[in-house]
Amino acid sequence: MKPRLLNIPKHYKFEQSKEAIRSFEALKSGEKYQDYPTKWTKKNILHVSIYFALCFLLVLNIPNNLWDPSIKHITFTLGGLGVWRYSWWLVHVIRSEIYQHKVFPKIRTNADKCWDDGWRPRGVHFMMTTFLEKRETTELVLQSICREVRDTQIHTTLWLGSGAEYAEKIMVAYLKQHAKDLPFEFVMIRQNVSGKRMAIGLVLRAMSRRGIHKDDLIVFMDGDAVLAPGILNKCCPLFKIDPQLQAVTTDEEVICYGPQWIQSWLIMRFSQRRLAMQSHSLSNKVLTLTGRMSVFRANHLTKYDFIRMLEADHLRHWLWGDFRFLSGDDKSTWYYMLTQDAKMLYVPDALVYTIEEIEGLGIERMTQNLKRWSGNMLRNGTRALLLGPRKINWFIWWCVLDQRIAMWTMLVSPIVALSVTFLKDANYILAYIIWILVSRMCLSLFLFRYSNSVHIEWPIILYINQLLNAAVKVYCMARLSKQRWTNRGNQSSDEGNSLADRLRDYMAFYMTVVWVTLLIFITMWYTKIIILPNLGDYF
Repeated sequence: MKPRLLNIPKHYKFEQSKEAIRSFEALKSGEKYQDYPTKWTKKNILHVSIYFALCFLLVLNIPNNLWDPSIKHITFTLGGLGVWRYSWWLVHVIRSEIYQHKVFPKIRTNADKCWDDGWRPRGVHFMMTTFLEKRETTELVLQSICREVRDTQIHTTLWLGSGAEYAEKIMVAYLKQHAKDLPFEFVMIRQNVSGKRMAIGLVLRAMSRRGIHKDDLIVFMDGDAVLAPGILNKCCPLFKIDPQLQAVTTDEEVICYGPQWIQSWLIMRFSQRRLAMQSHSLSNKVLTLTGRMSVFRANHLTKYDFIRMLEADHLRHWLWGDFRFLSGDDKSTWYYMLTQDAKMLYVPDALVYTIEEIEGLGIERMTQNLKRWSGNMLRNGTRALLLGPRKINWFIWWCVLDQRIAMWTMLVSPIVALSVTFLKDANYILAYIIWILVSRMCLSLFLFRYSNSVHIEWPIILYINQLLNAAVKVYCMARLSKQRWTNRGNQSSDEGNSLADRLRDYMAFYMTVVWVTLLIFITMWYTKIIILPNLGDYF
């Protein structure tokens, strides 16, 4: 019988998704994401082969004017941009492979030896926040925590930052039944100020009053994150073998209840995350300490400066003034660790499942998520860049800067394609579509290596994700204070209706129009789609 992640009672309203089951079975059997038998079936190979064959037939049968003397310089410009972007992608792939196959296996060997020799942490503290999660979800999360405590026998405290009595009753009832024979303590802190950040701050203050040892481990996790087996014995000994290590973040897999296309999109994003995280970890840093599941050494987390940053992290902006961050607590913890020059790692073989329940078509949820992720990246990326490359590592500093550059370069190719189609050659858009189909499938082949399955629709989803993400970032650039978070009771930043507020909105709109207009104009001028008149002819 194949192993199961959790024992799910029949009366529960959902089952584990096939993708999550597949990833768990691969993890339990020791397979890696790139192992051939797990995904490259004859059917998948046939699908990819047919895909490339159709692209080849299209190249042979549609009008191809890419090398027409009047527009071939445009092809060279886009080709040069593509070579630069794909070379950067290739750098990440190479670094990721080095970390996964050369660097991390040595770390894992030493960590496993430490664990097998009998070392255990003095104590582990789970810091969980939850907001009106379904009973089924909450009980699955608690089941996974209790399983880890039972398997490791580590003295564990679960600290709950609660916003409502609803979750408290569910958790108390479950733990009374299933944790009474475990070295387990449950502490509830009812927040008196709304928001996830305040809930975390209240929990950390309670920990500080308790007097947690500086080498205890604190696990930050969300109320919808289900731990895969063995996550504690994979993460905890890393801190023992490396006294400089201050934080780790884990692999994630999604259990999605919603439209099939958005599940495919989320699986693709987690594949991108694996590739990027492993590349970043080669520099002993990561670009985010994911709030779903990250483990910290306690010495920083109980300090007043750290707690206040989480509670009241803010940014001063020339247009929007001084405003607090609504979401993005994972980015705040990351930024604080950067200021301390702390070592951070990604643990590719420690897995947490995130449960996503999406109603309707999912388009609104996708857009909201991109706005939240992009806004958090922009708000924190600015101050991270100001720390300088010597402080945060040259490669990581460039990665943060590249996020700013990529959002503009991604918009160049569709601007050029549409401009040439309307102003030069109507058939150019067909060649551009084929280029997108081929290039994104080539990128998807790399992503398949970091996924447990092959999805033939990924090239289209990847391009839409890149284009929409770039557009959302440009939109957010002038609206950094505008925040909305539907996952926490539909929180949103204050939007006043005074004259000053309306003027700021108008200014943000004006700035966005100017930026986009300049991008279009400079792109069309540089590629010689439009030719500026020689001013000397008029004098």
